Amino acid sequence: MPLQSSAANSHSLRVLLPAVVLAGVVGELAFEAYSWFVSPILFGPVLEPANLVIALAAKLFGLSIPYSAAFAIHFSVGAIAFPVAILAVHLMTRLKFLIAGVVAGVLLWYIAQGMLAPFIGRSFMMDFGAYTQSSFVGHVGMAIVMAFVFSMIFGERKAKP
Repeated sequence: MPLQSSAANSHSLRVLLPAVVLAGVVGELAFEAYSWFVSPILFGPVLEPANLVIALAAKLFGLSIPYSAAFAIHFSVGAIAFPVAILAVHLMTRLKFLIAGVVAGVLLWYIAQGMLAPFIGRSFMMDFGAYTQSSFVGHVGMAIVMAFVFSMIFGERKAKP
């Protein structure tokens, strides 16, 4: 049974935060493995979203932060915001987790490449080059991994014929 929108019962609340953290960390680890090891083989570039965080910190706050801090920030935000976005799509649309993951992954990829990249001075969707294409695979793939974790935790199964 999918997570109910009335998830305010005590059982759901006790399970919800650990589920978000577990799905987020598993998905982020999958994203990082893809970014550093698979993306260069398939598309050429290593995905380094920490560079986006560095540029955003400089533009928004005038801060110069080290790569390691930017990496930790991106990992942390992704591990919490991404699974929350998947849950939001699932709850608002009643889509199965895996479909909600695809929808959320596409939306979050668009935010990164279509909105944040231009905000820091890069071209829209970075001209749909290899980095953006690989970023699409990474974001949607990460969201699918997170959604799979949710479907396992919350017992979502295919309908029986």
